[in-house]
Amino acid sequence: MQQPTVCRTWAPRGQTPILYERCSHERLSVLSALVVSPQRQHLSLYFSCYPANIKADSIVSFLRWLRWQGVHRFILVLDRWSAHRAGQLTRFFEHSPCSVLAVEWLPAYSPELNPVEQVWNNAKHGELANYTPESIEALSERVNATLCALHAEQHLLRSFFATAELSL
Repeated sequence: MQQPTVCRTWAPRGQTPILYERCSHERLSVLSALVVSPQRQHLSLYFSCYPANIKADSIVSFLRWLRWQGVHRFILVLDRWSAHRAGQLTRFFEHSPCSVLAVEWLPAYSPELNPVEQVWNNAKHGELANYTPESIEALSERVNATLCALHAEQHLLRSFFATAELSL
């Protein structure tokens, strides 16, 4: 379910902007990962959209897709979301020793330490602010376009790590 992130905006005096949203129970969930190339220090943003709530099997398929994209060895940094701690995901880590070098857990309730949260902050309060999609497909297209544009912005991706006070 996409409800617009309402942000302050400009309008002619006396013409308050009104956001019309259609009430729908459709849902778009997105998994994303910021990947740092150790040799070149190049940052990449990978993401995948799902038409339902994300569960452990979605995360496993996303990690397999990352491997297929050429991200072969990585240290996975996760927050304490329940889907990240599911048994299916734990088994994936145990049976994929060539891919996952280590799993590092962020402290509970600390989104400020997670650079991917900064990606969402930027997207929701930038391109997606005050956006009221007509359909879930329109929302998916807009999210894809927004995240693809972010993928090309190296300085912006680096700033997400700086905001989380993480060095590259």
